[in-house]
Amino acid sequence: MASTNALFTGLTGLNAHSRMLDVIGNNIANTNTTAFKSSRVQFESAFSRTLGLGSAPGDTTGGTNPAQVGLGVGIAGIKRDFSTGALNPTGDSRDLAIDGSGFFMVERDGQAFYTRAGSFRQDLNDNLVTISGERLQGYAVDDEFNIIEGALTDINIPIGKRTIAEASRNASIAGNLDASGELPSAGTTIDLSASLTAGFGVVTGAAPAPTAPNVIEPTTRLVDIADVAAGTGTPLFADGQTFELTGATKGDRLLPDAQLEITATTTVQELTDFLTSALGIQATGVNPDGGVPGVALDPLTGLITVTGNTGSVNHIEIEPQDMRLLATAGNQVSLPITAQETGEADGESVRTTMVVYDSLGTELTVDVTMSLIAKTETGTTWRYDLESADDTDLDLALGTGTIDFDTAGQLVDNTPITVLVNRDNTGALSPMSFSLRFDSDNGRTTALSDAPSQIANVFRDGLPPGTLDAFGVGPDGVISGSFSNGALRTLGQVVIAGFANDEGLIDAGNNNFLVGPNSGPAVVAQPGQLGTGGLVSGALELSNVDLGREFTDLILTQTGYSASARVISTTDELIQQLLVLGR
Repeated sequence: MASTNALFTGLTGLNAHSRMLDVIGNNIANTNTTAFKSSRVQFESAFSRTLGLGSAPGDTTGGTNPAQVGLGVGIAGIKRDFSTGALNPTGDSRDLAIDGSGFFMVERDGQAFYTRAGSFRQDLNDNLVTISGERLQGYAVDDEFNIIEGALTDINIPIGKRTIAEASRNASIAGNLDASGELPSAGTTIDLSASLTAGFGVVTGAAPAPTAPNVIEPTTRLVDIADVAAGTGTPLFADGQTFELTGATKGDRLLPDAQLEITATTTVQELTDFLTSALGIQATGVNPDGGVPGVALDPLTGLITVTGNTGSVNHIEIEPQDMRLLATAGNQVSLPITAQETGEADGESVRTTMVVYDSLGTELTVDVTMSLIAKTETGTTWRYDLESADDTDLDLALGTGTIDFDTAGQLVDNTPITVLVNRDNTGALSPMSFSLRFDSDNGRTTALSDAPSQIANVFRDGLPPGTLDAFGVGPDGVISGSFSNGALRTLGQVVIAGFANDEGLIDAGNNNFLVGPNSGPAVVAQPGQLGTGGLVSGALELSNVDLGREFTDLILTQTGYSASARVISTTDELIQQLLVLGR
């Protein structure tokens, strides 16, 4: 008699192979889905009907085996294959692939998802997001571009929007100073006077009046200086006027313009201090000829003498037309001072100009002058003079000092020089400070007998303002940004999540997975650590679907389905024949 059990057994075969067909169809449909992971159906036999358990062998008889009839097939499980798919280069640095195990961490509405699909793009806020809008997670950087590990945040790449600038902190000078050069004998001397034949004097009723035999004193007010061309009753200067120094030169360079506002209390001493600062004269002690660098008044003659520093490149030139008196409206009133050069600066010297940057990335120029001042049995001594027209106070001079070279022309002490540049009222950190070396890995300064002396700025750090142009992601997930000023800085780090059991993850759609009861918690790691794979930038992981295998399984599924259907149809025929017997 035909058994109805066979009908239900065949039905389980239909159901099982139908489910297998669903899985195969899903695999084939996703053969081009980025980072898709294929699945396989695992079958198991259904509960068997036991007709007999069998018996053990006896002394004179053999044993019998159990008599069981299977009742069909069931789905033991659907296993997902998390093997890595082939990597396809795209050339787009925003595309990322994991070469090995692990998942990208993404977030949407506070919910964490995990994905292998690394086709990220920037949204309106420059966050890297998936096609469906989940934001990629990773580590950010601090103000010094150091990665802040532990705290996950959105990965943000502001191409064309982020601008950086860095202040210079280190610089170095290299070259050779001609040890056979001439020692100095004097610095520049220029006499400033009221005329070619007369020094400065005061008007009648000057307050305070100079004490005899002085004709003028440092405390004399500028408004009390007499105009010799107009007579002792007419003052040379007036309250509200401006004294301007413009066009003066020092060596082969033009000195920046400088102005002194004249008030009713401005004194001769303030004028001489103004000229000392505007000319960048360094306080270096006494010159070989006995002159003291600076601008000083002779109260007996009324002459103001400019004494410069030694070294040919420190030679100062001032013409009468370089000193102008301006009215309140800015127009020229007169040329109030006559200048006569009486001595020229000499001695072996050389100058170079270097560029540094303040905290806002503003370009600043600093002049470095080296002048020979002594030759002894132990070597040579040179004086360095530092000046900057970008120093925001009046004084051009930044500092001076000496460095020694031994008899082999090598630097005796390489202690760096601290240079301070005033940046008041510019918005930048003030003073801007950097260290200057004359011997570094980038080059050294020597003092050998080789003419002419030549030095140059061979290194300086710091950066002008630059905008983020491009970025790339390394195998360790570190994101490096390239800026228009040539800087390369770390922007963040992509992290990878690992699981004890990848197959325990729950598919959430959109190439995303959720933590499942049997997956274990996510373990966050840097790429390449804790068993995770490395990152490949500019590539995407392809689907790991094997079409050859899928089509083979499709044939087997079709065969199994057809065979199960044949069982049902055969059982039906037997039942029909049984019914015929009953007619």
